[in-house]
Order: sequence, then C-alpha cells, then structure tokens
Amino acid sequence: MISDNLLDAIRSFLSEKYSQNIEISKQSPVSGGDINRAYEINTTEGNFFIKLNHAGRFPDMFEKEAKGLKLLAETDEINVPDVVGSDVHQNDAFLILKHIGSAPMKPDFWELFGRRLARMHQHGNECFGLDHDNYIGSLPQSNTFHQSWVVFFVEERLEKQLKMARDDGKIGSGLIKSFERLYKRLPEIFPEEPPALLHGDLWSGNYMVDQEGDPCLIDPAVYYGHREMDLGMSLLFGGFDREFYSAYHDEYPLEKSWRDRTDICNLYPLMVHVNLFGGSYVQSLSRIINKF
Repeated sequence: MISDNLLDAIRSFLSEKYSQNIEISKQSPVSGGDINRAYEINTTEGNFFIKLNHAGRFPDMFEKEAKGLKLLAETDEINVPDVVGSDVHQNDAFLILKHIGSAPMKPDFWELFGRRLARMHQHGNECFGLDHDNYIGSLPQSNTFHQSWVVFFVEERLEKQLKMARDDGKIGSGLIKSFERLYKRLPEIFPEEPPALLHGDLWSGNYMVDQEGDPCLIDPAVYYGHREMDLGMSLLFGGFDREFYSAYHDEYPLEKSWRDRTDICNLYPLMVHVNLFGGSYVQSLSRIINKF
C-alpha cells in the first residue's frame, strides 16, 4: 500500500492542484503493471489513478508519460486518461491521472478504435522523432529528429537497442552483421509515408474500454514515426479484432502488402524484449532477419 508519508504528499499535491483541501478516503492496489506500482484512490474530489516508481531508477519517466498523453489528447481523436500531474517525493515518483471507469465494449468498439487511430495518425510533423526523449517500457527511447524514416528507424530504434544487447552479451556478432545487411534493404521495404503521431507501444495491454464502452489508449511511448509501426505492434502478441484493421484501412488506406512488413516493424519491440527479458526473443529476431 502507499505509505502514509507518500499519501500525504499526494493529498497535498491534489489540494494545491484543485485549490481546496482534499481528503483521501480509500486506496486500492491495481494489478497489471510490471514496472510501476498502481493504485486507485478515492477522494473528496473524485477518484484518481496513481502510478509510482523509484525516481532514481527511471528519471522523469512520469513527466515524459504525461507529455505523451497530452500530445495524444490534443488531437481530440481518441480517448486517453486526463493528466492531473506528476511529481517526486523523496525517492518516489508519482503520476496522477483521472480514474477511468470500465463498461462492456460498444457493439462497434473495434470499428471506432480503428477509425479513431487512423485519424490520430493523420496528425503529423515535419520530421520523424520528437522534441524530447522518453521511455518504452522501462527502457530509454531516443527520439532525435531525422528527415528520413529509414535513418530514424536504424539509428534511433534498432541501433540503440542492438548496442545495449551487444554490451550486455545478449546477442552475438553474427546477428549484428545480419542487421547491417538488412539496413541496406530497408529503403525498398518501407513505402514513403509522412511522419504520423504514434502511440508507440500499441499492444493489447495498452488500451482499455472506458466507462462509455469506447476505446481508450494508455501507457504511450509517443513519437512521430511510420504509422505501420503502431499497426505492426498491434499484431505482435495476438492482434486486434479484424474489424479494427478493416475500419482503419477504410478511414486511412494502407499501402499494399502492409502486413508483409509488420515483422520488420516489430524488430524494434522485439529488441526491447531482448534487452528486458532475453531468451526466446533472440530466436524471433533471427527468424525475421532470415526471412528478409
């Protein structure tokens, strides 16, 4: 449970935020995260969702997450939790979001989800990247701007993860050389696309059904990238309903053979999993590299 000392700091933060004395009546742990501790708190101002972690281990993680959520919210295309704020108390960092209730999916949930994501992806930028770095899971994510998607993908996504894995002894020189050979083919593999605002970590654990039965995105790793990255990630661990992809394509048509490129897109999240967990993810990388 949240310690009395930290709970008092959260209460003070909320009281200052809402310019009134706020009391916390109840706290309840929420399961589901493996990086942060999560709680729902009931207060005199309503219910809030609290995320906690060690400020020294993950500097500015919640500040970056709050920025990402606000960036997605500014599109006004798809629901995300309202950000109340983030702060650090002693060694604890905390992020406060408005609590989101839950209801059964609307009958057209997957169509709405596909169309809203497609509209979100139409919010673009001049370059690939972001004006600040952030995190994917518990790993730093570099977002230095580049004009070219392929250059960004290689330098800011694959190479950063490969270096980390090589330094930790998780992959060998043979696989690294295979990646280097693949880099030469990337310009012919990826179709030209403008930079799209991406969720950045769009797997089934990072959306929820809100109190209206609508889709709501959580835990983003936001940047401007090739939109097939979000779609590829959505397929990595089982995929979404077929209606989602059909509605997306209706709203913002995809280039031919986009599904054939999802394995290439997923080299990045797979490398993240190699660095976090090792094991069988290395074999998945080898399989994709050999395929291409």
